[in-house]
Amino acid sequence: MIRLSVLLVCLAVGAAQAQSMREAPGAELRWLDKASGETADVELSRGQSAAWGRLTIQLDGCRYPEDNPAGEAYAHLTIRDSLAPDPVYSGWMVASSPALSALDHARYDVWVLRCLMR
Repeated sequence: MIRLSVLLVCLAVGAAQAQSMREAPGAELRWLDKASGETADVELSRGQSAAWGRLTIQLDGCRYPEDNPAGEAYAHLTIRDSLAPDPVYSGWMVASSPALSALDHARYDVWVLRCLMR
């Protein structure tokens, strides 16, 4: 029920801002291995994926507000765990509100830092 509520909020925010959003060619993400404390940043282009530990993260797209490119980032990610048959996450992450649409994983955290403008 909570996930449905979050989805509805994200859809409402996305619909309200759809006219002023721009598509970026890529995004910068950060991930954390909670067991080892290791972190890493990665820049991905749209359609590109990167593997780290058991995770494979694919960037499906990144959007930002046209009037404030550095102020926000919305990235659509598909995240797979090598131990699970289905993606452990598939959806939009919001850079300024990582808890709103967070990856729910016992070992890893992933969040969006920004869209890449180049």
